[in-house]
Amino acid sequence: MRWPWLLLLLSCAHAPRGRPDAALVFERFGQPVTTLDVAALERLTSRVTFRVADPYYQRDKGFVALELAPILRAAFGSDVANSDGELQLTAADGYTVLLPLTKAFEPGAHLAIADADGPWEPIGPQRANPGPFYLVWRGPDQQRLETHPRPWGLAKVSLVRFEDVYAWTVPPRRSAAIDDGYRLFRAHCLRCHAINRQGGRVGPELNVPQNVTEYRPREQLEAWVKNPLAFRYGNMPPFPNLTETEVDALLEYLTVMKERKHDEGSAHGH
Repeated sequence: MRWPWLLLLLSCAHAPRGRPDAALVFERFGQPVTTLDVAALERLTSRVTFRVADPYYQRDKGFVALELAPILRAAFGSDVANSDGELQLTAADGYTVLLPLTKAFEPGAHLAIADADGPWEPIGPQRANPGPFYLVWRGPDQQRLETHPRPWGLAKVSLVRFEDVYAWTVPPRRSAAIDDGYRLFRAHCLRCHAINRQGGRVGPELNVPQNVTEYRPREQLEAWVKNPLAFRYGNMPPFPNLTETEVDALLEYLTVMKERKHDEGSAHGH
């Protein structure tokens, strides 16, 4: 696909003052598309300022933001909403989350480029800087993290097919419990944790070289999933709404993955 001359021009725009590294990388099915800084992004759509209840700050928060849909159309082509892929959003710290295209093109999806109240206010248990890009949602019905993820420190937006990127997370055998656990892992865990080095990088790898169930007692894992902050402070949030059945299913999936280890980064991979 040939990219419009305007997009190529924008990709070379100067970075904003004080943040020469504030640029967002775009890839389409493994191939680089473009890299756009704030100045280039602002040429694609007008900035807006709004306040909304933010689930991380746990109060109303003001953002200076850009509507996401025009940016995606410019980067990936006007027909991207009809693609058979989904978006993989990768933060600078390794946090990775998948976002269906139907969600990405909801009217409330915005890319925050600044804190409306001054310098970026730290966020999360680690007091991280959420800039230079933070995916936020403007609609009052778009504030649940389970349905509308909000990666901060966003560094790359990739158009991917799940089976191409996460093939080694598929369990080696299936059952109702394992399938339920795999679904839960994809929904809640994959954004921070990797299986066979496929997934997020914020939390520890869970299958290689050792599966987490090989060195942690099941009772401890059950308690950890429900409330990791009872063990230590970190980025992993508690999941008090998971039922005992769901936690069991998640551990069934993790346990069966012992039978399917793949480690491309090691001479001992198999």
